[in-house]
Amino acid sequence: MQKLVGVCEEDDEEEMEMDVKEEDEENREKQIAAEMMMGVDGVMPSTSGSDQFQYQPQSQEQVSNSGGAGARRSRPLEEKERTKLRERHRRAITARILAGLRRHGNYNLRVRADINDVIAALAREAGWVVLPDGTTFPSRSQSSTPAAGTSAVMTSSSSQMMSQQTPSPPTTLQGVSSGHHTTVEYNACSMKGVFMPTPSPYDLSSTAHARSSGMVADGREQTERLPPLAGSMEVINGKQIIGLPTKLPERDFAGTPYVPVYVMLPLGVINMKCELADPDGLLKQLKVLKSINIDGIMVDCWWGIVEAHAPQEYNWNGYQRLFHMVRELRLKLQVVMSFHECGGNVGDDICIPLPHWVAEIGRSNPDIFFTDREGRRNPECLSWGIDKERVLRGRTAIEVYFDYMRSFRVEFDEFFEDGSISMVEVGLGPCGELRYPSCPVKHGWRYPGIGEFQCYDHYMLKGLRKAAEMRGHSFWAKGPDNVGSYNSEPHDTGFFCDEGDYDGYYGRFFLNWYSQVLVNHGDRVLSLAKLAFDGTCIAAKLPGIHWWYKTASHAAELTAGFYNPCNRDGYSAIAAMLQKHGATLNFSCTELHALEQQDHLREALADPQGLMWQVVNAAWDVCIPIASENAFLCHGRVGYNKILDSVKPVNDPDGRHFSSFTYHRLSPLLMERQNFMEFERFVKRMHGEAVLDSQV
Repeated sequence: MQKLVGVCEEDDEEEMEMDVKEEDEENREKQIAAEMMMGVDGVMPSTSGSDQFQYQPQSQEQVSNSGGAGARRSRPLEEKERTKLRERHRRAITARILAGLRRHGNYNLRVRADINDVIAALAREAGWVVLPDGTTFPSRSQSSTPAAGTSAVMTSSSSQMMSQQTPSPPTTLQGVSSGHHTTVEYNACSMKGVFMPTPSPYDLSSTAHARSSGMVADGREQTERLPPLAGSMEVINGKQIIGLPTKLPERDFAGTPYVPVYVMLPLGVINMKCELADPDGLLKQLKVLKSINIDGIMVDCWWGIVEAHAPQEYNWNGYQRLFHMVRELRLKLQVVMSFHECGGNVGDDICIPLPHWVAEIGRSNPDIFFTDREGRRNPECLSWGIDKERVLRGRTAIEVYFDYMRSFRVEFDEFFEDGSISMVEVGLGPCGELRYPSCPVKHGWRYPGIGEFQCYDHYMLKGLRKAAEMRGHSFWAKGPDNVGSYNSEPHDTGFFCDEGDYDGYYGRFFLNWYSQVLVNHGDRVLSLAKLAFDGTCIAAKLPGIHWWYKTASHAAELTAGFYNPCNRDGYSAIAAMLQKHGATLNFSCTELHALEQQDHLREALADPQGLMWQVVNAAWDVCIPIASENAFLCHGRVGYNKILDSVKPVNDPDGRHFSSFTYHRLSPLLMERQNFMEFERFVKRMHGEAVLDSQV
């Protein structure tokens, strides 16, 4: 990175010097030309055919009659020198600005960019539209009309497009244009807020905020006339009326591979007494879901409910009744071994703590929980430092997990034997995900904070000391001290900033150890899960830590345990570990944020799609299946289309696709008529069936 930045700065300096040299040469040429025009000793070229040169007495007289002529001649030379200095200074400033933007802002500026390119890049980053002729206007302005000689985009509300629940006849937005047209490059990479055809017309990326829009133009220059896109054109009173359809063609998924669709049950479907909370209401909802041919349901099997009161005393009663109900409807089951606490995180509407007997141990030995640099404990799940420590009434954490999974396998043997249970997802950390609890809301974290390292309990620090001693640097047996706090940004810290300590000798040692603990924990638990559920698919869930993905350090991923800076692949080792156990990778970042969240994505230099494809490629490189689920509530067609594009990639040369999709989650809102109709349509397309309405 330093070399690349150095090259950019050298190019800018060379450009500045070359331009200054060119200007000096031009000035010298102009001076020589002037002297030639003046001639030698007052002789100027003559246009007469008789004499080659003609004596001009007036010129000589002007020189001799003025005593201040030398001063007047020197003034232009001084002005030229001052102009050159000013220009040299200006170009030096421009070079530094360009170098800084390339280095810190991820701006894609050409090598010989000028100030116009800089202004245009900044304007587009702020959400403005900059046309090739320089016309600039706000991309979301609907009420204000630009002045003459400018252009504007009239965009329909994206939130209305997503929340529109009742079908309506197709309408068009009409834009009024004079007879002149400006050249518009329909390029999704360079313009925002302009109606642009792309391979995915329902893409919700920041470059496609106004897909159903009309254009109002009053440009004064015309270099190329472009036809309207999939719309109509009329001429009224000398004005061209361009109608653009509000509905966009969708990709046809008829005949594509069959991808099973599961629905995640509500968090409180089983109460704290391990009873089915509302069997009649649930049965009614399951029958409705069965009517649209979903493949099955997913449910959490909470450690804090089943083994709540005493070690190795398991109560599966509520789950027995639920599983029989599901099997009678001929639906499949995906179950989650949930070894974490429920409550306190985004989307949690109930509280299910860890087992009471574990909490009692934690009161006397709080080091069984993850701990941050300030000593704050997080009882959301057990620290990975006690995986091999006999601190849980004579058992290690790994043994506790295995005993729980073995009890489940024995209790529901008939469901395994007849294939009713199609997959078991093993919880490996907070929210059931393989990650550190680096972003706890209960400790004040808010998006898009970088989070904090969680390695300060006694057992994790003991492992760090051992690793430092084996490396021969015992003074490295500590966590970094210049990492900021939960809500810091990477550039505000000495560790995560560009060229920060994360890429130094100690930083690389610490991050390698920290991430390896994560991989080792997943390896241990999955090896026992494979033993307990032999013959059944097992899975592990990875989170989508997409904020600060466009920075060099990927700070939020580092604190979560994914050693994935810009110069290292942090997911290949995890994929290899999953491949070792034949486990499926469940990833929950397959859809983009809603349109109103795009500003937050830009501010946090987030890239959900870039992260998703890095993880997907890491998994496909080692040939392991990929399952998926939505990370945010989704009831609209636009969101479903984005999920479909991710689950069934259109351009994959090998025709690969995800193995299953789980919808989060069953709720009264999903069962509303219009929302349910959209969900039914989504399920059909997941199954590769044809649908009637192919417009969005």
